[in-house]
Amino acid sequence: MNKDFTDHEKYMQRCIELAEKGLGNTYTNPVVGAVIVHNNKIIGEGYHKKFGENHAEVNAVNSVKNKSLLKESTIYVSLEPCSHIGKTPACSTMIIENKIPKVVIGTIDTFSKVSGNGVKMLENAGIQVKIGVLEDECRELNKRFFTYHEKNRPYIILKWAQTKDGFIDILRKNKNQHGAWITNELCRNLVHKWRTQEQAIMIGTNTAVLDNPSLNVRNWTGKNPIRICIDKDLKLNHELKIFDQSVRTLIFTEKIAENSTNIEFITINFKINILPQIMQKLYGLEIQSVIIEGGEILLNSFIAKNLWDEARIFVGNKFFIEGTKAPFFNLSEAKKQIVDDAELYTLKNNKQ
Repeated sequence: MNKDFTDHEKYMQRCIELAEKGLGNTYTNPVVGAVIVHNNKIIGEGYHKKFGENHAEVNAVNSVKNKSLLKESTIYVSLEPCSHIGKTPACSTMIIENKIPKVVIGTIDTFSKVSGNGVKMLENAGIQVKIGVLEDECRELNKRFFTYHEKNRPYIILKWAQTKDGFIDILRKNKNQHGAWITNELCRNLVHKWRTQEQAIMIGTNTAVLDNPSLNVRNWTGKNPIRICIDKDLKLNHELKIFDQSVRTLIFTEKIAENSTNIEFITINFKINILPQIMQKLYGLEIQSVIIEGGEILLNSFIAKNLWDEARIFVGNKFFIEGTKAPFFNLSEAKKQIVDDAELYTLKNNKQ
């Protein structure tokens, strides 16, 4: 590998680090980082901080103190600069206007309004463009955005905690019997961090009744995800926390119900497979990612339909002997991390 390409990777890696700061705040836009380099020195940096605000390239250019250096610089950006006018002006146009002679791009934007058009604009203006530096890493960075636009559905993350002997819950006979914690405080904090990164969080009816979860961010700083719950017959008690109006909440049901502040009832047909219907509705609502924190029935429904992109499985150091069985995955194929006294396994679905 030559030195030139090594430098490209170094600056692109910095773009990725910057972009990650925007996770959870840019929906429905992708997360993007940009770095401006002059004579092997970074003179400007930026990332897309929030939907509707300046894109990464604009923030990077604005951070450069001596704008005259832009004519001799290279701008690195993790995703192809946009070529269309949306909430903000086109970044490709801005790069051209600032006479930046070289652009290095992590990955092409497959969103139809961009998809190569940004590169064409730059090249037609005489700008030298290099594409595909740390491409896999840059696609991973925007896995939610790409899945949404390429598969017409949200990016689906399955998450659960299980005991050493493979149970996700004790046997509970009624809603007054509390479940037992399987992992530890560090794991719970990590889950709350994840919630800030995803656009929505989903549970089933049983989880709403038995656990009465808030599904918000209490142990981390960030934005609460949209709450999604399935309630076929609208039997859930409106005293449950998911009905507290504090966060936008979607209820999928077969009944007709009147919406209220932050609560939206969405009617689907429960006589046929509901998951494709839910995915279609979420796509229409521009929801790009959902973390599934439901119980056995909901998790296994997604697995049975092969409708998932990533699974995050905590294994605690407890044994239940009996209880509700966890979904089965071959964890020997997963990436393993130690989180205090628990283990975290991460799997990607490569069989879609």
